[in-house]
Amino acid sequence: MSNALRIARGRFGRVALLDMDRPLVWHAHPHCHVLLKVEGANTQFSVRDRLVPLTDESAVLINAWEPHAYAHDQTRPKTVILALYIEPQWLGHFRPNWVASHAPDFFASNIGLITPDIRSRTRTLAEAMVQEPSSSKAHETLLGELMTALIERFAEWRAVPNSIRDLASRSVLDFRIRNAVERMKAAPGDITDLDRLAIDVGLSRAHFFRLFETSIGVTPRVFLNVQRLEQAVAAVADGRDSFATISDRLGFSVPAHFSRFFHDHAGSSPSIFRSVTRLSAPGF
Repeated sequence: MSNALRIARGRFGRVALLDMDRPLVWHAHPHCHVLLKVEGANTQFSVRDRLVPLTDESAVLINAWEPHAYAHDQTRPKTVILALYIEPQWLGHFRPNWVASHAPDFFASNIGLITPDIRSRTRTLAEAMVQEPSSSKAHETLLGELMTALIERFAEWRAVPNSIRDLASRSVLDFRIRNAVERMKAAPGDITDLDRLAIDVGLSRAHFFRLFETSIGVTPRVFLNVQRLEQAVAAVADGRDSFATISDRLGFSVPAHFSRFFHDHAGSSPSIFRSVTRLSAPGF
């Protein structure tokens, strides 16, 4: 069964060291997302409409809100994967224009051929997370060095828009879609019927689904599940609430459904996710 070996959370976002032998469902993240193989079998991810290999020589690069799934080959053994979910504001401390990592085309391609230096830095960070799980400052330094190497090799270089003309040229989010987005973010567990949500914001079902995906880049269901997952991750890692309480707050009828949802999206059971997160010092 797939599970987390180590989890780290902080101002940079989230880093997960995952031991994977089962698929993950289609999902997305609001982060710049990079997947690197640490050891084990070569594997692959589905990103939009193509399979992207994850090997000793290649990384999988996923932009914010880009739908993807883990396409594990059941005939192959496990793969240890270092999964990076990185916040743009943290990257902006390294280079001001790296706050553009939230853009839908920050990575020009979903596959990148890694250098020996990137491979070495991946291994070094993974080993540090396992051997010294509470060394948060050292880990963040290693992560910063790894992300710098990755972005300098794979990301588009562009400045944050500072022209009024550039800013004005961006599409304005329809107020009805903005309303739906705000409701999903505020209380995803309260959204039990997307058809009802469409009516509540003043749109037909078909128009709502079409306009939402055109505006946001993912379907309403994927967006809602992202909000549920991110709140679940925060609550599970926080450790104060029981899984039953979290399950109920996020709209799951029984805790078993929550556990399956969490495992299918995060690659680990909630209990193991919580236990390995506790190994890291607060603030990592």
